[in-house]
Amino acid sequence: MLQIDKKKCFIELGKFLSQFSLDNNRKNEAVLHNDLYFDRFVDLIHLSQSHNGWFTPEQVYFSVQSWANALTDENLNKWLSAYNFSNVTTKTVGLILAGNIPLVGFHDFLSVLISGHKVLVKTSSNDQHLIKFLANYLMAVNPDFEKYITFTDGKLENFDAVIATGSNNTARYFEYYFKDKPSIIRKNRNSVAVLTGDETKEDLINLGEDIFRYFGLGCRNVSKLFVPKDYDFKAFFEAIYEYKDVIYYEKYSNNYDYNKAVFLMSNFKLLDNEFLTLKEDSSYASPISSVFYEYYDDIEVLKSQLKNDAEQIQCIVSNDIVENSIPFGKTQKPELWDYADNVDTIQFLMQL
Repeated sequence: MLQIDKKKCFIELGKFLSQFSLDNNRKNEAVLHNDLYFDRFVDLIHLSQSHNGWFTPEQVYFSVQSWANALTDENLNKWLSAYNFSNVTTKTVGLILAGNIPLVGFHDFLSVLISGHKVLVKTSSNDQHLIKFLANYLMAVNPDFEKYITFTDGKLENFDAVIATGSNNTARYFEYYFKDKPSIIRKNRNSVAVLTGDETKEDLINLGEDIFRYFGLGCRNVSKLFVPKDYDFKAFFEAIYEYKDVIYYEKYSNNYDYNKAVFLMSNFKLLDNEFLTLKEDSSYASPISSVFYEYYDDIEVLKSQLKNDAEQIQCIVSNDIVENSIPFGKTQKPELWDYADNVDTIQFLMQL
């Protein structure tokens, strides 16, 4: 199966996904296999919350639309043009996927297939259905994919390399278990925002998107703010008030109540707007419904700190304060060439 054929199939998948949005599922008669897959996908989106309570229709639709926007001829060409695939020998690559946000492992799935390899997928128990549905759609577009895509419920066997995503604890297990195989092992990471106090209201509203999208469960969600001494959080709280309805979601609300109670019983000083707590803390990983903050005196010193802590950080958000930072509101809209942990997955796969 040639790469150009695979690319065409993913473009067709992008067209299929483009029909679905929270406001309106609009069926396009020109899209392949809608008779079999359109209604089933709508049903699956709305059933996803019963499979994983965090996968509300709003969050699943957002992920679906993100992939619809990514899987275009222009984006795929821009991404793949940087590589020469002529010497790739087909191998079987095992994937152990996370399940914290909808379709979180799809980029690895796409990367393995588009680079010429076969994929052996072990899904997370928290996200078992969405990626399998998209795989079935690809196989309907081109049955040759059946030779390249396998899912397993047991342990991975008969593979040549592995990409595994998990916590810091599971990563140690992965590193031991897969020590004799080429691998990418992903651990816990968090994202941060660097503020100066000169941000516009729009910047801070967009920062709210970086904090609250997927309820803050993703590694690209901002969980830590760096602010200058004497920073006034009033403008921040006024801007993120747009996201106040998050507290009406029971799972989020339960986390807010629990984590706030734990902080207060420990006599921690909190800033609170009744749906988000801010706590001064040097750590990067804040619990759901809370964001940590830390003051800085010198931006150059902060840049050095962020560089030293790079292995703990997925994204840095700022108004170009920090090199290679991401604009406010863009953390959950990565391009195909924005690799997790800054590890070039395609380059890894080409060298197998």
